[in-house]
Amino acid sequence: MTRYTDDSLEKVRDAVEMVDLVGTRTELRRAGVNRYEGLCPFHDERTPSFGIDPVKKVYYCFGCGEGGDAFDFVRMTEGLDFKGALEYLADRYGVRLEPVEEDPATAARRQERERLLELLERTATFYVRYLWDSGEAAPAREYLASRGLDEGVLREFRVGYAPSAYDTLLRAVRRGGFSNREVFDAGLAVRSKGEGMLYDRFRRRIMFPLCDLRGRVLGFGARALGADQKPKYLNSSDNAVYHKGRHLFGADIARAAATKAGSVIVAEGYTDVIAMHQAGLRNTVGLMGTALTEEQVGELSRLAPRVQLALDADGAGQDAMLRAARVAAGRRLELRVVPLPAGADPADLVAAEGARAMQRLVDTSVPFVRFRVERELSTGDLASAEGKDAVIGALRPVFAQIPPSALREELVALVADRTDLAPAMVGSWLAQGAGRPAAASPRAAVPRTSGAPGERAASGAARPRALDAAARAERDFLVQCVAAPNTAAAELTALDIEATFTDELMRRAAAHIRDHPDAPTEDVARDDSLSRLIAELSVRAAPERGSASAFRGARLNLELAAIRREKAAARAAGRPLAPIIARERSLKDEWDRAIDQELAESQPTT
Repeated sequence: MTRYTDDSLEKVRDAVEMVDLVGTRTELRRAGVNRYEGLCPFHDERTPSFGIDPVKKVYYCFGCGEGGDAFDFVRMTEGLDFKGALEYLADRYGVRLEPVEEDPATAARRQERERLLELLERTATFYVRYLWDSGEAAPAREYLASRGLDEGVLREFRVGYAPSAYDTLLRAVRRGGFSNREVFDAGLAVRSKGEGMLYDRFRRRIMFPLCDLRGRVLGFGARALGADQKPKYLNSSDNAVYHKGRHLFGADIARAAATKAGSVIVAEGYTDVIAMHQAGLRNTVGLMGTALTEEQVGELSRLAPRVQLALDADGAGQDAMLRAARVAAGRRLELRVVPLPAGADPADLVAAEGARAMQRLVDTSVPFVRFRVERELSTGDLASAEGKDAVIGALRPVFAQIPPSALREELVALVADRTDLAPAMVGSWLAQGAGRPAAASPRAAVPRTSGAPGERAASGAARPRALDAAARAERDFLVQCVAAPNTAAAELTALDIEATFTDELMRRAAAHIRDHPDAPTEDVARDDSLSRLIAELSVRAAPERGSASAFRGARLNLELAAIRREKAAARAAGRPLAPIIARERSLKDEWDRAIDQELAESQPTT
């Protein structure tokens, strides 16, 4: 994997315009000299609690606790890892990334991969042009129109057509300077058994580019146009850049909508996904003809915390949903099922009943556990006592994962009604298997995780940590340190940080600010908890004046918190309190004077 120099990273950081970047996701308005605010793009709110510091290039939401720098913002909104976010920002702001010096073998592999990616990109363009400009592709255009798909959305997904001749693509890419070996390695050509002659892998097929989250073409899915062609669907074979089952169709186009909606819809076929996007359901991705894999679940969890399965309602589609739940187990994804009518797929429904009908079905998606219960009831033998016992036995592990809730009571009532048994009795039988704690049930996933306290809650967004009085005093002092870096450098160097700060995260932040007083947002390790706190401190500090009186007040408040801890310890040990109380009173008087001075200095002059 390509690594880039630290200098490249800093060039990207310097080039980022934070108001421009964040403004693509939420409307911002100026709220101070170094502060803009708007509605948080990571959770629903009506009153703005989301702010950015355009100078330090950080953001923080006081409502959900999400915060960080430009790289974190892109990771969250675009569903990318750090390297992907770096490359995304470099592309956006025109920065050339310099790779770390590589050994010759590594450099050669990287260059080969870049050549294959360029070849695949050009091939996708070739197929698109052939679909819309050639007479041969007229039947393909007619087929796509018959599915109710408009040219605009087909072009957005770069749908194309592979001509029927055995070497049309080969000749075209050779003219572009690519070798036979590169065409073969990219999975675009195969060899005949006899003479080993190369010929196009895809012929007389509608072509769907298969892309990664950054939109780079890795391979193709191809649908046969004629009934005589076998197989009906043909994908690129595994090669240096394409690996079956690692990606989701349309994820590069759907990721922004999925992040905003907090949910991602999963369909099966290529045309299903495109039809859903055309219907306004822009957070839809596809399985690309594979059973859901671990890698795809990982990609889904990076897109959104809620997954709505819009798979065909036939037996195969229902089996696919059960497999999806097994693969997603442990990822803490919230799985829901979109109730599609039997025998209909999303593309058919959109074409026949319109976008609103499809939207209503998505809006009425049910928790996956309800789907499991209803499936067991519909397939089980409810005519005999033995059959009812078998159904209840099969449902015990399902109910073991449902905590006490209205949903659980509804499902118990449903089982009782369908089995014609008393609800209380059914409830007791189903509870016999409830040996696992409720926390084991699939809940909202977190696009990025770390075990630090105060990280993401089940909603999928970070939740602000609940701070005690001491930690609040420590945080307020650090805010003043960020606001007044010249004063902070000397104060933090003189402080015994280990003894002064009771909160481990505040302690780490204090040490970082001590070492980076003029640029606290720089050189923060890719540590979600620390980078989020540094971002919060920076956003809080933006409206501060950095005055000596405000800094003095925060410093005294920190000392008061330490005095209160000392007083509590003395009381518990039975030691005299009088001298401690006297020092506390003296500090409190000094703190009051500092606050009065700060209030007086902050009043506007007339």
